Amino acid sequence: MLNANYTDVSEFVFLGISTSRPIQHFLCAFSMVFYVVIVLGNTLVVLTVAFDSHLHFPMYFLLGNLSFIDLCLSTLTVPKMISDLYSGHNTISFRGCVFQIFVLHVLGGSEMVLLIAMAWDRYVAICKPLHYLSIMSPRMCLLLLSGAWVIGFLHSVAQLAFVIHLSFCGSNMIDSFYCDLPQFIKLACTEPHKMQFMVSANSGFISVGTFFLLIISYIVILLTVRKHSSGDLSKALSTLSAHISVVVLFFGPCIIVYMWPFPTVPVDKFLAILDFMITPILNPAIYTLRNKDMKVAMRRMVTQLLNQRNFFIQPIKNIA
Repeated sequence: MLNANYTDVSEFVFLGISTSRPIQHFLCAFSMVFYVVIVLGNTLVVLTVAFDSHLHFPMYFLLGNLSFIDLCLSTLTVPKMISDLYSGHNTISFRGCVFQIFVLHVLGGSEMVLLIAMAWDRYVAICKPLHYLSIMSPRMCLLLLSGAWVIGFLHSVAQLAFVIHLSFCGSNMIDSFYCDLPQFIKLACTEPHKMQFMVSANSGFISVGTFFLLIISYIVILLTVRKHSSGDLSKALSTLSAHISVVVLFFGPCIIVYMWPFPTVPVDKFLAILDFMITPILNPAIYTLRNKDMKVAMRRMVTQLLNQRNFFIQPIKNIA
């Protein structure tokens, strides 16, 4: 069915970030370093939350899933970009492009809902501390996580339903390093403004709505803390300001790209780098490394791993 609709275009060519080989080599090394940090940081968070019984609480459960989604988002685009920068072979099949768009919106939609769930968790912990464990029960946590993935899936399906029957008969050059709807629609043999409105109505308004919900929830938390204890306000403000920074870095590019899908300047590449390489590093750094219990659990996890490594290496040294 896909081949019947897209007989004229079987693959797309990424124009990438730069056509200069020295710059491409620099960007390749830069991206590799950042991706290694993303993988190590987020994997450590996921493993720590999963295997440390001291962290089996709703907040850490949500944090672990946030790190998992960030890891998947980066893995969806960054390894392909690194490969293209190294080899200079910047093509992707049509099916691969559609798959990348689909998974991108599943993960992006799920992370938006998960961030709302995390804000709800903090609101309950601060505003209703005596009822926290009853409200944020294991069943509620699973419902929130399941809801995030279901909403992300439905959001992605709704996006692709509008563009799956588009035909491509002209250029197959994508002025980016990954596939997404704005550039995908731009290449179709149809009037782009109607599809642009669809993208803005779906992804754009969802991003804007979610962003303002999060900001409002943080304001409510700060007002509640101020009402109960003015001494804790500065601590809460410090913590939430860091969270707001991550939210702005995540939602800012989404709002600009999808509310303004066809920019006159190539800012979308810079914004994509923020979403795929900078934000996934900041999330574990801000949401976890600023948390005392998380830092203690990470040290405990690393110590256990090192002890197990020494346990297996020592007999080998004795034999040698």
